[in-house]
Amino acid sequence: MKTDVLVVGGEGDLALRKLYPALFALRQGGWIDGDMRIVAVARKSLTQEAFTTQVTAWYADQGGETGSAEWQSFLGQLVYASLDATTADAMSELRRRHLSDSERELVVYLATPPQIFAPVCHAMDAAGLVRDNMRIVVEKPLGDDLESFRSINADLTAIFREDQVFRIDHYLGKETVQNLMATRFANAFLEPLWNNRYVDNVQITVAESIGAGGRWDFYDRAGAMRDMVQNHLLQILCIVAMEPPAHLAPDDVRNEKRKVLSCLRPMDDHIVRENTVMGQYTAGAIGGKPVPGYLEEEGASPKSVTETFVAIKAEIDNWRWAGVPFYLRTGKRLQRRMAEIVVEFKDVPHSIFGQQMAQCCGNRLIIRLQPDEIIRLEMLNKQPGLGEDLPLRSVSLDLSFQSDGESAPDAYQRLLLDVLRNNPTLFVRADEVEQAWRWIDRIQEAWARLGRHPQHYIAGSWGPSAAYALIARDGRSWYESAR
Repeated sequence: MKTDVLVVGGEGDLALRKLYPALFALRQGGWIDGDMRIVAVARKSLTQEAFTTQVTAWYADQGGETGSAEWQSFLGQLVYASLDATTADAMSELRRRHLSDSERELVVYLATPPQIFAPVCHAMDAAGLVRDNMRIVVEKPLGDDLESFRSINADLTAIFREDQVFRIDHYLGKETVQNLMATRFANAFLEPLWNNRYVDNVQITVAESIGAGGRWDFYDRAGAMRDMVQNHLLQILCIVAMEPPAHLAPDDVRNEKRKVLSCLRPMDDHIVRENTVMGQYTAGAIGGKPVPGYLEEEGASPKSVTETFVAIKAEIDNWRWAGVPFYLRTGKRLQRRMAEIVVEFKDVPHSIFGQQMAQCCGNRLIIRLQPDEIIRLEMLNKQPGLGEDLPLRSVSLDLSFQSDGESAPDAYQRLLLDVLRNNPTLFVRADEVEQAWRWIDRIQEAWARLGRHPQHYIAGSWGPSAAYALIARDGRSWYESAR
């Protein structure tokens, strides 16, 4: 089926940095052909030549080769239209000039703030662009709380069916997140261990070395809880903790993810006080270079109490995971950029190695999402030598596909291709988002009632000391590899 792609906000950072490079990579891989029309719309007045020059410059800045005939051919697929996408007349003209063939499938990517989702959708509807063979992709943030999400979603579903709405979370497109499902459900030795009998704890860390920077106004309205925990971290938690789906059919997978969210233990004021930490970075150094504190960033308000760091001890009340803590941690201006899942297994029930076991790390499964995507199993093995005892050491079994010289596709390549295939498995269903907001809202409301304010941490550290105390109270520590 022939397909057109319409990018609303087509001159913005997301489109230039992620969408066009991903579409070109799909063309290079033979997943899309040169017949696809990619129509970019934005209010900025640009000529077609100026637009393609801008696209080329961004791609070159990322190390892309722009001198090839294939790149020039791809640029020929791009069409730029300067217009106000919230007006029916402008969208009618766009339809007449570029998208008049209703037999072709249409994918609309709203690379815009959610405040204009509704006006754009109503303008498309009035212009006759809405049809059955159409899909619409929306980016986060999808609301500030449950009520605002429901309002945004009502605007979308008033025009589109639920199966036409693709709510993107780019972490779900990462190769290692998908590989986690294969690792769990395709290997007979691992799935029987994936429960509270054998797993001691699970840690999910998404760390950023950058600060709020030029996004200060947006970030200050969201904070780490809304910007990262509500979507990225909870979606990763769902993949780790979900039950095996009956099939890989989209709703089978998403049903199991929703069940995990519904089993998250609700947070009352006492639990929030004991099991959550919020922080805000102060001036420090990243990579040996000085960086400002959050309140010293360009455009900052000196009285902001927005959190740039969150740590949470979460628990899942079901048979598989009862008693296993899930430690979630995310923040800006941390020591380095890293996203990692660490599954720590319990010690053997009886050790024949005496104190050696206490001196060694136990078994861990490490799934790193960025910057390099790996899956590694840490095991204990004998150190080489002729001594009478059996000295132990920790060794790693590398399960990374990159060891074979393969490179992982960018998450947006996978997700855009799945939209084109009409496969919503890796996209978030409305009831998942609602369930996540219910849990997050209770924490935010408790913070407000308790008068909680973020604790300061130095940029370049791993967050406030209270985050270490949170996990140390349970006799555990955060896994922070040097690699």
